[in-house]
Amino acid sequence: MAYIIREIFTAKPGQAGKMARMFKKMAAAYPDMKGARVMTDMVGPYNTVVMEMEVNKIAEWEKYMDEMRSGKPDPNMTPELMKEMSNYHEMFLTGRREIWRIE
Repeated sequence: MAYIIREIFTAKPGQAGKMARMFKKMAAAYPDMKGARVMTDMVGPYNTVVMEMEVNKIAEWEKYMDEMRSGKPDPNMTPELMKEMSNYHEMFLTGRREIWRIE
């Protein structure tokens, strides 16, 4: 069984493109992030940015999230990307997470 994890953000005006580029760099830093992709809106709420990844087990995603929250330097990311990611909260108004089981 596999799962799709979607991190969905409403970016502040003028920040959606910057946020999408940052997420693409982050996805590239993790080659084991199967099916990772970044999407921006065509219709629907403006300034929507979605980071989507696929995992085989929820535990994989939980491990990744624990590592991100630990505050330790991430060996997958360059210092420049870590600095860029450190203030991504300033780029969005709201966000939510969706977890889908693939049948």
